[in-house]
Amino acid sequence: MPKIRTRRGAAKRFKLTGKGRLRHSRTGAGHMMTRKTRKRKRRLRQPDLVSRVDEVKVRRQLGLQ
Repeated sequence: MPKIRTRRGAAKRFKLTGKGRLRHSRTGAGHMMTRKTRKRKRRLRQPDLVSRVDEVKVRRQLGLQ
């Protein structure tokens, strides 16, 4: 059997936390930042966790399962 390759696009977007959860950056911080509130931009800087529903799919893409 050949080795299972990691999906490189997913590997660049997701990182594992210390406890094993998956972290990703939030969407919406790319452009048009002048019309977003200060509070919203501050929250966009913080990473977010992948939901439990999607965690199985992302783990499979990363080759963790």
